[in-house]
Amino acid sequence: MLTAFRLGELAHYVESMEFRFLGNSGLKVSAISYGNWVTHGSQVEDPAAAACVQAALDLGITTFDTADVYAGTRAEAILGRALAGTRRESVEIFTKVYFPTGAGPNDRGLSRKHITESIHASLRRLGTDYVDLYQAHRFDHETPIEETMETFADLVHAGKVLYIGVSEWSAEQIRMGVELARELRIQLVSNQPQYSMLWRVIEGQVVPACEQLGVSQIVWSPLAQGVLTGKYLPGAPVPEGSRATDEKGGANFVARFLEDDVLTQVQLLKPLAAEAGISMAQLALAWILRNQNVASAIVGATRPEQLEDSVGALAVTLEDELVEQVDAILKPVMIDDPELTEKMTPQTRV
Repeated sequence: MLTAFRLGELAHYVESMEFRFLGNSGLKVSAISYGNWVTHGSQVEDPAAAACVQAALDLGITTFDTADVYAGTRAEAILGRALAGTRRESVEIFTKVYFPTGAGPNDRGLSRKHITESIHASLRRLGTDYVDLYQAHRFDHETPIEETMETFADLVHAGKVLYIGVSEWSAEQIRMGVELARELRIQLVSNQPQYSMLWRVIEGQVVPACEQLGVSQIVWSPLAQGVLTGKYLPGAPVPEGSRATDEKGGANFVARFLEDDVLTQVQLLKPLAAEAGISMAQLALAWILRNQNVASAIVGATRPEQLEDSVGALAVTLEDELVEQVDAILKPVMIDDPELTEKMTPQTRV
């Protein structure tokens, strides 16, 4: 439990939690969701993970995102144990399939065999009979998309999966997926892309397509792997214990933002956040949530107090003038070419 917080403060956060519909479905998710990509089983083990999950619940977060591949399948198991005892109907559990979970040639991809075996393994690790959202972790160029979507449909009809999503698919791939899903009478409701003030590749093609199709974004790395908190300083060593020092998953993603010119630009945001009376993390998350195609921003945590700061972003309304100042300072990556976007999108385990 968050013993450092007064009960009144907890009640305030729970009451102020914002919920948004996921795509054109009737499913509502918390606008801030909890993800355990590079935390559970990597940076933190069971006791710390349980404390962070309890903090998320106490703060009103109901949406939890993981994947079979995170921490070599350990992250799902740790999340399952952390949520044990929580009323199943009160939370939304998301997981993913695609990346290798074994050494065999069929232990990867989006074939009927791998998807079927992976969902059963995920359900066992998570300790649940179903997941609310099952996501194709990347597009599989080696498996016919018809095979993939038919397998997803079978899982939906069997009650093991409620909704289908994808992650880091291009606009054209999402269009194909939605069309097939509709033919199969299931709902493809979400895409999970990287998106932040520093990485805006989805704005050119993906977001307009998804708005048309009724698909929401559930975004990962809204803080650009912590860079947008301002803790990385130009010309200075990276902080000990930060993701930039975590070779198990976070370091290679942080590296792209650690150029001195980028870090210098980020430092220029600090006076803007201070003047608005908010933290850097709240500035970054409030900026993300201005986009109405974003249903939820995924945040991670190694300490419970980090989540309080993140959830505080829901009380922030950014004035247009402040947004314009942010855009004038930053030089975000914005790409409209879908083929180039796919090449630059990380094909690793996020």
